[in-house]
Amino acid sequence: MSDSIKTRKRRKTAEKFPLFQHQSGRWCKKVKGKFLYFGKITDDPTGELALNRWLDEKEDRLAGRTPRPKTDGLTVASLCNLYLTSKRHRVDSGEITERTFRDYFQACERVVKFFGGSRAVADLMPDDFRALRAHYAKVRGPVGLANEITRCKMIFGWGFESQHLTVPVRFGPDFRKPDRKTIRKHRAEKQQQYGKRMFEADELRTILDAASQPLKAMILLAVNCGYGQSDLASLPIAVVDLDAGWIDFPRPKTGVHRRCPLWPETIETVKEWMKRRPEPRDTADRRAMFITKYGARFSNVGSNDDPIGKEFSKLLKRLSLKRFGVNFYALRHGFETIAGESRDQVAVDYVMGHARDDMASLYREAISDDRLRAVVSVVHQWLFATEGGAE
Repeated sequence: MSDSIKTRKRRKTAEKFPLFQHQSGRWCKKVKGKFLYFGKITDDPTGELALNRWLDEKEDRLAGRTPRPKTDGLTVASLCNLYLTSKRHRVDSGEITERTFRDYFQACERVVKFFGGSRAVADLMPDDFRALRAHYAKVRGPVGLANEITRCKMIFGWGFESQHLTVPVRFGPDFRKPDRKTIRKHRAEKQQQYGKRMFEADELRTILDAASQPLKAMILLAVNCGYGQSDLASLPIAVVDLDAGWIDFPRPKTGVHRRCPLWPETIETVKEWMKRRPEPRDTADRRAMFITKYGARFSNVGSNDDPIGKEFSKLLKRLSLKRFGVNFYALRHGFETIAGESRDQVAVDYVMGHARDDMASLYREAISDDRLRAVVSVVHQWLFATEGGAE
């Protein structure tokens, strides 16, 4: 069909103008009982752009299909949107967590910001990815740089595997993660400059003495079981058996099963918190152990907010214990470090929720409770030992 015939058809359709102005301030069309939107009226007063978009999508929309961008002209923004839609489905099915989705979302944001959303994917060359790597390297350490490169490759690799791209993207030889030697040297330099990413036992005792509820209960669970903020924000009441003194709670990030015995101090503090725990405003949060004074969960799903980390940071500043790289997640580092002194790394991994893809892990069916008690006992002795060496 020639351009002139297309133009005449579009003009004829435009005379009738099938779209209407929705109260939300957007051009709209109702198809099969659903409202479809085609941009803001303020950005397109005549509706010409909205009409062209409707005509491009009309055939698919009337057939009940989701319009796909033309492969040859797929933009960076369109690819990222398609990728995030796929990941959102995996969140809905419970395969990945909201936190993981947030990491993907932020990775897409950075890619779009650097390349430009309207940039055609087919136009990207190795030089572009070399420049992207240099940009990341200015604001990320070796570990962060490696994560950024991995997520970026996932986005474009997914585009090819999903047939949104006809050929794979060529990243070039320079768009690679830093090698292990570089990462080890960087970590050693940071440790030499700022010290270990963990608290000493006397610091933790000072923190616990000064902490109020529910932060005190969270800190004890983190030190006792190696929990992070996401673990605590999603911790259900039902998995915590305070009478028996155990928690059976798969790690939300990976789904790996964990089981941890609780110290008497942890049990007492959690019981104290449960007596004063506010009633949640949202019925969906009734199962959550930790609720803010405003009746909400200690999490802000899909955002950069970290209420547990922020409260902990305020406490550290008040106690003059705030230093680079040592935050709430350092409590998890501390558990791994001290529990390793038990010389039972298998049991430590089980409490931490670490999965090892080796044959021993595949064949191992269970770990005895005695081994788990021994692991947390080492940490307990380290934390509550007096200067004379006795607990």
